[in-house]
Amino acid sequence: MAPPPPVPAARSSDAPPPAPAPRLDWRIRFALLALVWGLSFLFVKVSGAAYAPLQVALGRVVFGALTLLAVLAVKREALPRDPRLWLHLAVAAFLLNALPFTLFAYSEERITSALAGICNATTPLFTLLVAVSALPGERPNRNRLAGMALGFLGVLVVFGIWNGANVGDPVGAGMALGAALSMGAGWVYVRRFLTDSGHSSVALSAAQVTAGAVELAVVTPFLTSAPTHFPLVPTLSLIVLGALGTGVAFLIQYGLVRDAGATVASMVTYLVPVVSTAAGAAVLGEVLKWHQPVGALVILAGAALSQRPAPSAAAKRAARGAELPDK
Repeated sequence: MAPPPPVPAARSSDAPPPAPAPRLDWRIRFALLALVWGLSFLFVKVSGAAYAPLQVALGRVVFGALTLLAVLAVKREALPRDPRLWLHLAVAAFLLNALPFTLFAYSEERITSALAGICNATTPLFTLLVAVSALPGERPNRNRLAGMALGFLGVLVVFGIWNGANVGDPVGAGMALGAALSMGAGWVYVRRFLTDSGHSSVALSAAQVTAGAVELAVVTPFLTSAPTHFPLVPTLSLIVLGALGTGVAFLIQYGLVRDAGATVASMVTYLVPVVSTAAGAAVLGEVLKWHQPVGALVILAGAALSQRPAPSAAAKRAARGAELPDK
């Protein structure tokens, strides 16, 4: 999926040197990331045809964790050892992995994968809303307030509120929005407690996804029955969802933050619903109501507006000075 890019953690003095320059141009990796995250909603839908929602979420984090741990071993980095840090990682894993992945899997039993991808586009808006509420330094400026208002107007358009929430299943759409809210809260938590840990983002991500796998492994056996057969296509879809959509996708995103900057990397969010909508229509024959893509455009416009920096005081004074007539 497409949460806002993590802020790279500060490196300790004995941390390994930065990774070598990437072979692929960042624009190609940007497109690949949008493709992988957009297709994730299709993979959730296909996996859900054979596995219970909790099993889809569990399989996703297990294969994602295995991928990240393998990369960590190749880089010869270690997982964190501080128990207090692991507590924070467990909270982040619940908010960013266990809960939203489960909610998306349940939601796609009720709504199309395309609509789930559109609901995911609200993640930057929820991140901003939670940050403004929870972080003292995040003051809402005019652009942020207008962007949030426009974004949530877009949510009402997606729901077809004038027709009484004409989205097929309001509960399913609400679950998808709940997943986006959870991820928004999760990224604020990561920013508050994990960005200055002294570990690389890859190590933190591997530990976080592993913690999410443990959390889901504890509850899944009590809430679902073990699968008795493993159909090929849904099983392959689940493996790809975890290894690519949760494992490799994070590595691509981390590289984009490093090479192109966090602002550029965050723009991948705007392409994800386009990919999820196209994939749902082409592969599953899903049909959207006219107001859903229109609402998606309004949501993305609000997200883009909320990320625009407010003009500085000096810029405002300069603009006022330029408007004064010459004497």
